[in-house]
Amino acid sequence: MARVRNIGIIAHVDHGKTTLIDQILTQCGAAGRKGLARERVMDSNDLERERGITILSKNTAVQYGDHVINIVDTPGHADFGAEVERILRMVDSVLLLVDAAEGPMPQTRFVLGKSLALGLQPIVVINKVDRPDRRLDVVLDAVFDLFVALDANEEQLDFPVIYASGRDGWAVHEPDDGPGTSLDPLMDLIVEQVPAASSPTDDGMLQLQVATLDRDEYMGRICIGRIYRGRIGRGDRVVHVNGEGAQKPFRVTKLMGFRGTERIDIDEAVAGDIVALAGVDDVTVGDTLCSEGRVEPMAPIPIDEPTLTMEFLVNDSPFNGREGKFLTSRHLEERLDRELESNVALRVERTERADVFEVSGRGTLSLSVLIETMRREGYELGVSQPRVIVKQDEGGAKLEPYEEVVVECGSDFSGVVIEKLSQRGADLRDMRAGEDGITRIEFLAPSRGLIGYRGEFLTDTRGTGVLHHVFAHYGPWRGPLRRRKNGVLIALENCTTTAYSLFSLQDRGLLAVGAGEDVYAGQLVGIHARENDLVVNPGKGKKLTNIRSAGADDKLLLSTPRRFGLEDALEFIEADELVEVTPEAIRLRKRTLDHSMRKREEKKGAAA
Repeated sequence: MARVRNIGIIAHVDHGKTTLIDQILTQCGAAGRKGLARERVMDSNDLERERGITILSKNTAVQYGDHVINIVDTPGHADFGAEVERILRMVDSVLLLVDAAEGPMPQTRFVLGKSLALGLQPIVVINKVDRPDRRLDVVLDAVFDLFVALDANEEQLDFPVIYASGRDGWAVHEPDDGPGTSLDPLMDLIVEQVPAASSPTDDGMLQLQVATLDRDEYMGRICIGRIYRGRIGRGDRVVHVNGEGAQKPFRVTKLMGFRGTERIDIDEAVAGDIVALAGVDDVTVGDTLCSEGRVEPMAPIPIDEPTLTMEFLVNDSPFNGREGKFLTSRHLEERLDRELESNVALRVERTERADVFEVSGRGTLSLSVLIETMRREGYELGVSQPRVIVKQDEGGAKLEPYEEVVVECGSDFSGVVIEKLSQRGADLRDMRAGEDGITRIEFLAPSRGLIGYRGEFLTDTRGTGVLHHVFAHYGPWRGPLRRRKNGVLIALENCTTTAYSLFSLQDRGLLAVGAGEDVYAGQLVGIHARENDLVVNPGKGKKLTNIRSAGADDKLLLSTPRRFGLEDALEFIEADELVEVTPEAIRLRKRTLDHSMRKREEKKGAAA
């Protein structure tokens, strides 16, 4: 076991974790039988590759000399904090990647805080040192300050530092030594600094904690975890202990280890190994597997509580069933229950209505990933506006979640950014202007004030600004905050849109549909230029007569419609609106489609 090292890679989004692992796999000859046919091989599912982020933590292992190094790639986004929380339990140290120009960012603080709290000794990798705008001394000082702010102990503050270019595949101990020729200096540092995986007792009695789950069509549920004590072999009788202490014996039908990008069948594994095994159906994250002769469950893995919730509803629009295969409440319930098996950060609650489910998560991104996955699987559903989860303190005062916000934008745009975020309840904490004309601004803002702000921010900064935020704590309720200033254009009836009608509606606001599209009564077809909602007829046709007039055949020029992506739509809608999600389309609509009924509801609400 002195030859086994278990290490995780943590960083802010886009600081280069997955690219660095690509190079490690290539240089260690562990790219798998198929080789590295593409970049970011650890980002295995379509959503990860499309978004360019890691969503699910993944295991790999490489042979470096006489040593086996188990590497875990973790998500960098705080919305997937539950993945980071549980995966760090399997490793003995972490590589903290920090961009050589950007330095520590909000989610760097998030993932590093988790690691330090577990007592891990990080290795700091200043990545992308080949950038022309690198700031090595400034970044290293900022990393040290971050360690201090997170209450790192003296041993953790004495962290080793190495400089690397993950894209080009080299690392050096001193920045003046670059560019290097390989990642060997980094691998040698891992072998030297990371404690060897070992067992506190050597009596062979198994103790394994499940950190993540997978599913196979033939083997059923597969649990992945680290062996903390003893050994396990294929065919062994093992006791599964759940979070409530209930015990259930089972036989290990398949045991697998990790080599490169693949899982390989093995006959036996010992303390320190990270393995995947099949044979138990109702296992979940945090459960313990023990030998029959010595059942000692481990402490459960704490998971951050959700901060946002939204409703998942059966799609009741007039277009219901046109594009999807799974439409009913039973389909929704089964799919959400299946998601709960592996996604421990998710909460699903039944409501008084059989066709409505309350789904809670850590952030808009984590919930939108679930929705996008479901629509690609053939589900149709309606989803509501995300709402923050409110708590109460001991005195009964209302509390809401707050987030740390970091904005980097041109100095010319800093004024409008501060103004807009202040209107959304944010407090300015720090502001620093760089020599390159980029201003870095830090805020503390209520989470609900940030919902729907990203699109507005990109518009205000002409697409050049960068905004990051991460959950900070629960704080006092900030009172009413209005996120959207504009009303919407609502379709009058079921129809097919015409260029003639849309041309006349352009002056009313920004259209969200083009000509020749089917819409239904109550669907949102545009953004009104004013604050109130407006019911319009986008399907009105031109009256045909036998009299010709000058200019009658002039071409009608329509502006490009505003197309909403899933996350844009979720952040745009208000409490009385829904997003209709199908495999083919994303539509915005009112909860109540009938106009007269909606008016009555508005009057009742005003009277109340």
